[in-house]
Amino acid sequence: MVELLAPAPAGVRLLSLHATSDLQRADRLLRRTWGTQPGDDAPLALDMMCALAHTGGYVGGAFLDDELVGVAAGFLAAGGTLHSHIAGVAREAQGRGVGLALKRHQRAWAAERGLTAITWTFDPLVRRNAYFNLTRLGATAVEYLPDFYGPLSDGINDGDASDRLLVTWPVPASGIASAAAPPVTAPAAVPILDEAGAVRAGGGAPSLRCATPPDVERLRADDPGAARHWRTALGDALGGALADGYRIAGFTRSGWYLLTRGAAA
Repeated sequence: MVELLAPAPAGVRLLSLHATSDLQRADRLLRRTWGTQPGDDAPLALDMMCALAHTGGYVGGAFLDDELVGVAAGFLAAGGTLHSHIAGVAREAQGRGVGLALKRHQRAWAAERGLTAITWTFDPLVRRNAYFNLTRLGATAVEYLPDFYGPLSDGINDGDASDRLLVTWPVPASGIASAAAPPVTAPAAVPILDEAGAVRAGGGAPSLRCATPPDVERLRADDPGAARHWRTALGDALGGALADGYRIAGFTRSGWYLLTRGAAA
């Protein structure tokens, strides 16, 4: 294990993982976090994780005491970038800054190698992830990808289309920069998807807003039909607006995407 210097909450250690035993622990953590059952696909196959760690890819771990509580993994991509394929934090460690620490560790790792940006995808219906990626980190959404991975059977995504937002996050030469984006508000923005899940016409307004469900993961378990409706509605509203030339300017704490015409804010 190789330790890199990056900001971290008290008690959290950030390490690059290489030993097979550590990668096996990472595999178990990801399976537990995803709720992967016997017969399901692994969130990231162990042999692929070992290959990434051995051939210059990124596999990072976050530890509380000696317990592995967070994992992120990615591969080198075109244009001198790192594509972060997966990241997960144990449920008992969520809300303690572990995810933010992992992303900062990843950024420091990328800076050491002269990389210019980190990209990744996330489910645009998962409100906490949208807020974390777009507001806490200040990443920029660049593309809506319908059913990007095709059908998934990894536990958490079972039975749902794999629509994703692709984001990019610049890597400063130091590897350390302010993480949070400035708060965004748009009281005059026209809703194109309301809190009831109804799609509306934007009418070409200069700014739009698009709602998300409070907890789509619980909704998938409790009301799969409603979850599928939200998936289709968000694809029509948010995906349609991006295809029409709008850009995501930010994401509010209350669960709204804010969109403007032209370049991303």
